[in-house]
Amino acid sequence: MTGVVRSGAWWARDYLYALAWQSRALVNRTDPRSFLTGTRTPVVVLPGIYETWKFMQPLIERLHERGHPVHVVKKLHRNHRPVEDVAEHVAAYLEDHGLRDVILVAHSKGGLAGKLVMVSAGGERVRGMLAIATPFGGSRYARMMPVASLRAFSPRNPSITELSQHESVNSRIVSVYAAFDPHIPERSELPGARNVSLDTGGHFRVLAHPGVLAAFAALEE
Repeated sequence: MTGVVRSGAWWARDYLYALAWQSRALVNRTDPRSFLTGTRTPVVVLPGIYETWKFMQPLIERLHERGHPVHVVKKLHRNHRPVEDVAEHVAAYLEDHGLRDVILVAHSKGGLAGKLVMVSAGGERVRGMLAIATPFGGSRYARMMPVASLRAFSPRNPSITELSQHESVNSRIVSVYAAFDPHIPERSELPGARNVSLDTGGHFRVLAHPGVLAAFAALEE
């Protein structure tokens, strides 16, 4: 299989995965409070843009099965607000619930908000973050997007460039990403972080890759 054909196949599977889980989220009536039990390190999930927490439910269930209480920040809704607003909601949630030594598990845009939490006042409550397919350096495709919430991921956007300057917390981040990401051609390598490139393709389907859980184990140590 040529590289172009393989990338095309990964792209198609990625969108089928996203469509399937976005559709399931519409009819899913799972109560997020059912994931709050557990005695291991608390986890707080941060979904990507236009995603609810239900899009990450397969991963949430696996983390919960490992004994982690998993928290959902319901105020994020479909996560369409600016990264700064998302970070404020997450930091407030950590404080209101008295959470400390937390592991953030974030997809895409959620990783940007998670890093902002780590470098702000709420950062002392966070042990580390597993960031999945996060555009830490932005995406050159963003400038072509029709809506401002997507253009915000441009490498030239001030929120992207400013966040990249905060490298002190990078060593507490595990960044995991696919070898081919149709949304982030630059991929998600973060200087100073533990970077894990998976031999697969996709921006969404990577959430289901077993390598994600393996990468999470580094934060449990």
